[in-house]
Amino acid sequence: MSGVRDGSLEGDGGELLSHLSNEMVRAKKRFFGKGPDRAKSYLLDDLLIVVMRGGLTTAEQTMKSFGQYDMIRDFRQLFENEMTEHLEGLVEEATGRKVVTYQSQIMFDPDMIVEMFVFAGGEGDARAIAATARGQLAADGVGEATETDRPAPPPPSPPSP
Repeated sequence: MSGVRDGSLEGDGGELLSHLSNEMVRAKKRFFGKGPDRAKSYLLDDLLIVVMRGGLTTAEQTMKSFGQYDMIRDFRQLFENEMTEHLEGLVEEATGRKVVTYQSQIMFDPDMIVEMFVFAGGEGDARAIAATARGQLAADGVGEATETDRPAPPPPSPPSP
């Protein structure tokens, strides 16, 4: 992957989209203990949409089996509200653009999380917007998280004596 320059990644835009997908997967894994199975980012003018599939925790899967969808949604919303500053910071650092608002929504069957970021006015990253369009037309993996970009899990802690 190319390096960061002026807050955004170099290249044709696909690198930025994949980077955003990977960062969101990493954040979910770090803070929920389990992340999504797949993620893909789309940049459309002043809107970034990150679609993540799978990734319910064991407790959430259990509550889902009881039909407690609203409880899962309420917890996720509370958690996302607390994580807003962190997630907006990840996106702002990667894109070099100011996020003015953010929202997250979880859906079930299939299990999906959609993260939406709205940027301050102005022109979007033309390369990433074009890469989103190319990826949609070609039905390829532009903007997807890639296994090679994901960090290896940390080694287990040694048992205490």
